[in-house]
Amino acid sequence: MYLQPHALAWPEGLPSSTTLLKGLTFVSYTFYDNKNLWHGLTAMFPFVGWSMKNGCSKSSRLVLFYWGEPRDQMGLWIQNAMQASFGQVPVEVFEKGDDGPYCFEKAVVMRHNVGEMGKQRKLQVSDLLRCKAREFCGINPAGRGKEVNARGQPSIRLTLLMRRGSRSFKNPTAGINVFSRRCAMVDGYMLEVVQSEDLNFYDQLMTNTDILPSPHGAQLTNMLFMDRNSSIMEFFPKGWLKLAKVGQNVYHWMADQSSMKHRCAQWGPHTEKECPDPTKQLECFLLYKDGQLGHNETYFAEWARTVLKQASKNKLSKVLRDIQMLACAN
Repeated sequence: MYLQPHALAWPEGLPSSTTLLKGLTFVSYTFYDNKNLWHGLTAMFPFVGWSMKNGCSKSSRLVLFYWGEPRDQMGLWIQNAMQASFGQVPVEVFEKGDDGPYCFEKAVVMRHNVGEMGKQRKLQVSDLLRCKAREFCGINPAGRGKEVNARGQPSIRLTLLMRRGSRSFKNPTAGINVFSRRCAMVDGYMLEVVQSEDLNFYDQLMTNTDILPSPHGAQLTNMLFMDRNSSIMEFFPKGWLKLAKVGQNVYHWMADQSSMKHRCAQWGPHTEKECPDPTKQLECFLLYKDGQLGHNETYFAEWARTVLKQASKNKLSKVLRDIQMLACAN
């Protein structure tokens, strides 16, 4: 099975062995793995943008090529995100052993990912995906900003999104305590600690989250569902900064394309294993990539203090804007 997009023919002129797929087909030809949250989302972004540009056209099916080979499924998270935007869009499963060609009545073929899109278009797609996902899950964000503390100040929610295995905290309790103490110092701050592996798609809609600290990993893709101007902090294992190259920037880029604030990144101060041969960069990168995270309590505390303060200003400004808009509407 291979893709031959330049072959055009009238339906009546197709060989009898041809399977003609009616309707519009989205064909994704990518080097990214559609089972991964971030990889799959960046591959699907251009299709959502194309649909917006073409009167919200919807596809009858998806055809996935990964490194030139057809794939018959994508990750459940990506399935739900696509379903929220387009309704049920099945992944085409080609029958094994069928030598006859498959032809598309209409097809949109994407050979690039989100990186080829303009900043304004990426922001529009992010807003649409956020809105559609909330609608899909029955979440009404209209009540956001109404929670206030005893002084009448808007409440701030900080969600510490944890993960198990690679890039988990070596001492998760210590990291949690830093943020817990900082949140307790100021009225109106609420801390929630969640494990990314324990969340379903509905739980991962971070609608009520203003600040999201989390290790580097696919779970950070859930920042997409937070409000604009929300804050992100990202943790990396030791060695990542030197070896990850552009891979360290993917969530900087995502925050920017979603109009959020990637406040800073922190690299672990130690590692359990040192790379035995620094000249073998790939082996060293994989060793550090899958390592656990240490923490710098002073750094964490100072970052939390700064970001919580800024988040309070942002939240108050948003509440005042909402009040003014409501007054104008009335």
